[in-house]
Amino acid sequence: MKVRSLLFGMLCMLALGVSLASCSDDDDDSLDDGGSKVTLPQTRVYILNEGSQGANNAGLAFYAPNKDADFISDIYKTQNNAKLGDLGQSMIKYEDEIYIAVSGSNYLTKLNAAGVELKRVSFVSDNDLSAGIRYIDAEDGYIYASFYGGAVAKINAKTLEVVDKLTGLGDNLEGVAICEDMLYVANSCTADWSTKHTDVKVIDLRTFKLKELLTVGLNPNALIEEDDKVFLISWGNYEDVGYSLQMIDPAANNKVTELGSATRMCAANDILYLVNSLTDWNTYTTVNTFFTYNIKTGQMNNASFLKDAPAELTSSTLYMLEVNENNGDIYISTSEFTTNGTIYRFKKDGTFIEKFDAGGINPNSAVFFN
Repeated sequence: MKVRSLLFGMLCMLALGVSLASCSDDDDDSLDDGGSKVTLPQTRVYILNEGSQGANNAGLAFYAPNKDADFISDIYKTQNNAKLGDLGQSMIKYEDEIYIAVSGSNYLTKLNAAGVELKRVSFVSDNDLSAGIRYIDAEDGYIYASFYGGAVAKINAKTLEVVDKLTGLGDNLEGVAICEDMLYVANSCTADWSTKHTDVKVIDLRTFKLKELLTVGLNPNALIEEDDKVFLISWGNYEDVGYSLQMIDPAANNKVTELGSATRMCAANDILYLVNSLTDWNTYTTVNTFFTYNIKTGQMNNASFLKDAPAELTSSTLYMLEVNENNGDIYISTSEFTTNGTIYRFKKDGTFIEKFDAGGINPNSAVFFN
């Protein structure tokens, strides 16, 4: 009996130890919600509403995909008792913190996982960066940001201190993407749109020096990285040259390959999700075509990746295309530019889940915590 009791006691202690270890692991995985005024679930989505130029109405919406919390139309205002500013241009998640580039107000802010502002840096008084921040990416403890006026800044992700700058890179720099220790930056056009360029700058992050220029389609704009490739959408000239989807392969000396035409893209798990929006400006009607590109096989799949999509998605103005790489859920936004946008959510297999008000004007990007 004593042996049985001793064995039982040891098993109980072992079970308790496992339980405590599990709790400790859960604590390690928990998000930083310090300073939060609301209780948030672990699974959460943040949507950046760009707002209207000059209206100071950018915002950050909170959405709980598991339905375990209420939607908050502007959690930034809730948490910080302030407005986000003028034109929320771009947003990324890096090491469980949120970074937002606010282009009209010209600053970069860092938020914790609950949307509480930790730090911000303004570029208004910096002559090299005063034309406005645009897009951001992150690697090895630094945020890299493109600016109108032809500058790129290297920013300490922890302190938001600008530690280095490259200037004279072009006119209005737009999208950025990091691949294989290189930063790819789109050089789009002059401020008055009279001159549109055909080059992507490649910056070596190990030296933070310009390495080379790539010739691409007219007016390069959006850049993303997936599966050690860089994908680019050039906007053309809105007249006789249309949108162009291209692939840059760093492993092949940055060879640029034309893949077709697309106006929006996102990527996850070796799949490039694409939409091509064609508008007849005589009738002001738009037709949206959804399709995918398999990066591993190099095959384009012209079949739509959506199932049972609401009819309005075929002709609405699309403003955002995002995919949650953790579970494959797809988020699409529409915009009428003057009223709140609408978010459409689909499962990985394309099954329609729901649509909801975005909480603000021009929803342009999303980040995911799972």
